[in-house]
Amino acid sequence: MFGISLEIWFVYSLIVLAVFLFVNKRISFDVTSLILLATLVVSGILTPAEGLSGFSNTATVTIACMFILSEGLRRTGALNIVGDWFFKLSQLNYRMAIFIIMMTIGVISAFINNTAAVAIFIPVIIGLSKDLGESASKLLMPMSFAAMFGGVCTLIGTSTNLLVDSIATENGLAGFGMFEFAPVGIIFFAAGFLYLFTMGINLIPERRKDQELTDTFEMQCYLTDVILNAQSPFVDTPLKNTKLIQDLDLDIVEVFDKDGTSKTDRESITLEAEDVLRIRGSVKEINKLLNREDVLIKPSEHWEDKDFEMGNAQLVEAVIAPESSYDGMPLRDIEFYELYEAQVLAIRQKGKVQQDKLSDIRLQSGTSVLLYAKKERVNDIKTAEEFVLATEIDIPDLNQSKIPVAIAIILGVVGTAAFGLLPIVASAICGVILMILSGCLTNEEAYQSINWKVIFLLGGVLPLGVAMQKTGAAQLLADTLITNLEAFGPTAVLSAFFFLSMMLTNLISNQATAALLAPIAIEASTSIGVNAEPLLVAVTMAASLSFMSPIGYQTNTMIFGPGQYRFMDFVKVGTPLNLLFWIIGTFAIPLFWSF
Repeated sequence: MFGISLEIWFVYSLIVLAVFLFVNKRISFDVTSLILLATLVVSGILTPAEGLSGFSNTATVTIACMFILSEGLRRTGALNIVGDWFFKLSQLNYRMAIFIIMMTIGVISAFINNTAAVAIFIPVIIGLSKDLGESASKLLMPMSFAAMFGGVCTLIGTSTNLLVDSIATENGLAGFGMFEFAPVGIIFFAAGFLYLFTMGINLIPERRKDQELTDTFEMQCYLTDVILNAQSPFVDTPLKNTKLIQDLDLDIVEVFDKDGTSKTDRESITLEAEDVLRIRGSVKEINKLLNREDVLIKPSEHWEDKDFEMGNAQLVEAVIAPESSYDGMPLRDIEFYELYEAQVLAIRQKGKVQQDKLSDIRLQSGTSVLLYAKKERVNDIKTAEEFVLATEIDIPDLNQSKIPVAIAIILGVVGTAAFGLLPIVASAICGVILMILSGCLTNEEAYQSINWKVIFLLGGVLPLGVAMQKTGAAQLLADTLITNLEAFGPTAVLSAFFFLSMMLTNLISNQATAALLAPIAIEASTSIGVNAEPLLVAVTMAASLSFMSPIGYQTNTMIFGPGQYRFMDFVKVGTPLNLLFWIIGTFAIPLFWSF
């Protein structure tokens, strides 16, 4: 058809399907990647060995190792110490806070997984915003953007850099050094910092006020205490069997005895006369209790967070993490109490708070959930890969004596790779072994720290790049692009790749963007007879600089709920920044990587 082979049309159809599924998100992106892999192998376009090559790719292995290394640093509490340090310095004033936050996060993100850094600092910054009397939304977005600035400065700063480096070496190119991205990365960092420090922070709306969680989630009209009368038929019945609220959309949050002492074990609670039942539900449902003679409504003028700390529990705000298995699941399918001994009181999703009819809500990455959880289980919620905790808590099991060891291991990994003593994949594997042998983290913690969804994404998407090159699909796309731009010179081609990568990464993951565009950039460089490195750098950096969307990059998704942002907030603040970086990248990249 039109002189194009059926194989190429088939690959193009898969690319369109992949982008649609990545954007639609009805199917998890790791499953989408496996669908692509299976289709390519079953169709015969790729051999089984070629189809599975993504899992043995050096980038996939290195990225898995970097997850573990970052976790080793986190488990020792090194990042928490840094957080305490900048918390104290940032209390001076708002501008100083912005400066310290961006510089600290930027430097950390250049050497460890930036999602790990942002996860640590979200609750710190929310607490800092209260001390400064500023909206947390004014601080969280600069932090997320700075994490991206720092990530493009080194080879290990973001998985995209490692991925494109691997694609380059597999195509016979030299690859990139540890600090080879630094010159342009620092230019981006400086330009982004100046933009945010002068114009950008004025464009960020004040979404999250200095409020307690009960106010943040608008719980005032959705909570009440009721007292159980002695004549109630529910006296001397187990709580789990009570039919008190069976026909109402109400939940019993906690039970107190007549002296105000919390009855903590819900499974063994037996209701008694004068017990106080704390109930969550809508005004309409709560009002139905007014007609009952066996309970007495005990209204509260104003609920505060401390009202929920009388027993062995507390309120916490948890955010559904990027790539969480809960993404897309209705709340009724997640057994929060059985898993974490926590109850969901309210949900903030897409800028709206919902306190009733929660069971039908499908959770999404970036959704904030208000939980009433047992204090001894809050750390389990924090360490679960499903959540990013937005509430500061004390972490009892940090192994701070291992901080120097963990830092030394990270420096060793960076140093041996930077000086060419070992390939980055070998250096990272040695670092993982040392982290475990030194006791910085256990085997189980190492396995749990790996984001397996990202690993399966890479395992499934990388073979699509192989198929594009094998069938000639990449060459055809490159020729089409060059036909329209070759007359304007290689700089125009580079600019086009930067723009395409920048726009696509706001819709799908940065890894998928790089895996799709890097093979096309290599073919384009061959067609016009120039060095491929400038085009690959353009794809790499643009794929990791997603500011216009809360779904394009993990750190933006993580702050979306806690900052109470709306989608258009990112468009308003991020669009000028992306356009600025597009212009800078077009002219700065060729200065350091010649055509």
